[in-house]
Amino acid sequence: MPDTIEKPQATQQRPSHRTRNVVLSVVGVLVAIPVLAILILLTFDWNRAKPWLNDKVSDAIERPFAIRGNLAVHWEQPARAMAPQARTWRDWVPWPHLYADDVHIGNPEWMAQRDMASVRQFSFSLNPFGLLGHQISVPVLRFDGPQAELLRTDETHNNWTFKREQKPSKWQLDVQRIVLSKGVLLVDDAVSKTKVTANINTLDNDPTYGIAWTVTGSYNGAPVGGGGKAGAVLSLENQGAPFPIQADMHSGPNRIALEGTVTRPAALEAIDLRLKLAGASMARLYVFTHVLLPETPQFSTEGHLVGKLGKGNSRWTYSDFKGKVGSSDISGNLTFQTGKPRPLLTATVVSHELLFSDLGPAIGADSNASKEKRGVAPVQPAGKKLPVERFHTERWKALDADVHFRGDRIIRNKNLPLTKLSTHLIMKDGVLTLAPLDFGFAGGLLRNTVKLDGNSDKSIKVNAEVQARHLQIKQMFPAVQNIRQATIGELNGDAKLSAVGDSVAEMLAHSNGELKTLVEQGTVSKLLMEEMGLNIGSIIVTKLFGDRTVQLNCMASDFDISDGVLKTQTFIADTDEAVVQVKGTVNLQTEQMDMTLDPKTKGLRLFSLRSPLYLRGTFAKPDVGIDKKVLALKAGSALALGTIAAPAALIPLINTGPGKDSNCARLLSLASTPPKAPPPGVTKKH
Repeated sequence: MPDTIEKPQATQQRPSHRTRNVVLSVVGVLVAIPVLAILILLTFDWNRAKPWLNDKVSDAIERPFAIRGNLAVHWEQPARAMAPQARTWRDWVPWPHLYADDVHIGNPEWMAQRDMASVRQFSFSLNPFGLLGHQISVPVLRFDGPQAELLRTDETHNNWTFKREQKPSKWQLDVQRIVLSKGVLLVDDAVSKTKVTANINTLDNDPTYGIAWTVTGSYNGAPVGGGGKAGAVLSLENQGAPFPIQADMHSGPNRIALEGTVTRPAALEAIDLRLKLAGASMARLYVFTHVLLPETPQFSTEGHLVGKLGKGNSRWTYSDFKGKVGSSDISGNLTFQTGKPRPLLTATVVSHELLFSDLGPAIGADSNASKEKRGVAPVQPAGKKLPVERFHTERWKALDADVHFRGDRIIRNKNLPLTKLSTHLIMKDGVLTLAPLDFGFAGGLLRNTVKLDGNSDKSIKVNAEVQARHLQIKQMFPAVQNIRQATIGELNGDAKLSAVGDSVAEMLAHSNGELKTLVEQGTVSKLLMEEMGLNIGSIIVTKLFGDRTVQLNCMASDFDISDGVLKTQTFIADTDEAVVQVKGTVNLQTEQMDMTLDPKTKGLRLFSLRSPLYLRGTFAKPDVGIDKKVLALKAGSALALGTIAAPAALIPLINTGPGKDSNCARLLSLASTPPKAPPPGVTKKH
C-alpha cells in the first residue's frame, strides 16, 4: 500500500521542475542576446562593413565614396557639464563614437576623375536615445585635415550640387557643433574667373579665434590675397551664440576688411560686422558685391554692416559709414534689399566738403591718368574736351536705386562759383533719373532734370531740362578782384535737350533742342576778361572796343540745336557803343566753332569799330580773327536797341525786378514760348 501511494506524488512534482527550467532558459537567452550584441558591437571589426558602406554612400551621392583607412567605433561616456548627483541613468550609458580615417569623395562622372574632397580623419558621436525618436543626433562633428576642391565649368555644371530624389523621411539630422582643424580649400570657377586656394591652420591659446586662414589666387581675372580668422567650434545647437569671424582681403587696389560675428551660422540669418572698404573706384566693387555704384576716384569707407538673410529676401544695412572719396569727405547710410523684380538700393549720402573734381569720374570727365588709376581704359583722345568714356548700361537692370546725395560745400578752383549740390537719383527698370540735380551757382540756382533710358541695346536715350535762374554775374567770376565794384546784372537761361548715345560726348553730338540765355546790365573790358581767364573774350573785346570798359545793357541768345549742331537764331549784345550781332554754328560732334561777330555802331565815334570778327577752331584750340573782306564801320547806320527784332521765347528769362522799362524788356516785348526738344533720336526738322 505505501508503495502505491508514493508513486503518484513523485509524478506530480515533475511538471513544476520542467517549467522552472524552461523559464530559466528563456531568461538566459533573453539576457544573452543583448549581452552578445554588446559583445559583438564592442569586438566587431567595422572595417568589414566598409565595402557595403562605401557602396551605399556612393549610390546615394552619385559619385565615388571610399573610406580607405581604419573604420572603428568606440563606446564613450558623454561628457556632461553637471554635478554627478544631477545625472540620470541615461547619462551613464556610453555612446558610440565613430572614427573614419582617410575618407575620400570623388567628382561626378562628367568631371575630372579626382577627389572633390578628402579628410584625414572624420569623427562624430551619436546619441543612441535620439534614434528612438527617429532623430540622428550628433553632438560634435569633427574634420581633421580636410581638403576640398570646388569646381564649376559653366552656369549649370558644378561639383558641389548633389542631385538626388527628394523623398519625405521620418528621420531628422541634428548636428550641434562642427570642429575644423588644419586643411586646404580650392575654388576653381570658370564663370566668375576665380581660382583661389585657402589654407586653414589651427590656432593655439587664442581667446577668440580657433582657426586662421590665408587666401591666394585670382578673382575675375585679377590677383587676390589676404587672410582671416574664425572660431574653431561652430555651434549649430545654440544659434544665439556668436560665431566670431575676421577677414582682410585685397585685389589690386581694392580692399575689404571685416570683423564681427555670425549669429545664426546654420542659415546665415544674421551678420553683424564692422566693415571697411577701399579701392580705386566704387564701381570696381561690382565684381565683389553685384551692387551698382558710380565711378569715383580712390575711396575708403568704414561703417557698421548688419545683414538679415532670408529665403529670397535679404536685407543689408551699412549704417553710419564715414570715409573719403578722392579728397572729399563722405558719410551716410545705405540699405540693400533683395527681392523681385530686382534688388533695391536706398541711401542717404552727405559730403560736407566736396571737391568738384571728384565728381568728374562719374561722367568720365577726368584725365586718362585718373582713368588708369580707377581701373578703366584711358580712352579720352588728345585735344577732345567732351568725355568719351561710355556708361555701362548692361548693369543698370541689376538693381533699382533711390539715393539722395547732398554736397554742403563745394571746393573748386577760384574761377568756378559753385557753392553746393543736391540731387535725388532714381534707378528703376534700367532708367536713371536725376530729378532734380541742383547746383548753387553764383548766387543763383542751376536746376537740372535728366532722364537716361538704358533699355536700348544700342544707345542711351536722353531727355534733359536745364534752368539757370538769377545767376549774379559779379559772383560768376570770384577770382576777379575789382568785379564787385562794377555795375553787374544777372543771367537767366533755359535749355531743353533730347539725345542718344552711350557717353557724354556722343549724347551731345546727337542732341536736339533749344538753348536760350539772357544777361541784363554789366560791364566788359579786355582787363576784365583777362582777369577772368577768358582768353577768347579778351581778344574779342580788344578787337571790338579796344582796351576800354564798355557798358553792357543786355545780351540775349537763342540757339537751335539739331543733331549736335548749335545754330544761332538770335544772339545780340547791346552796349553803349554798339549792338553786336552774332551768327554761326557750334558743332558738338567735331567740337568745331564757326561764329561771326558783327558790330553795328550807334553813332559816329572818333574811334570807330573794326570789321567783323570770326571765332573758329576747336574747343581745345580756338581761333579769333578779323574778316577783312567786310567793312565793319558803316557810318550813319547806327541802330537803336528798341528796333532790334528778337525771339519772343526769351521773355521768360527776363527778371522784371529792376523795372518794366529795362533794356531787355524793350528788346523782347513779344509773347514767350518755352524751349522744346523732339523725342530722343529724332532730329529736328526746319
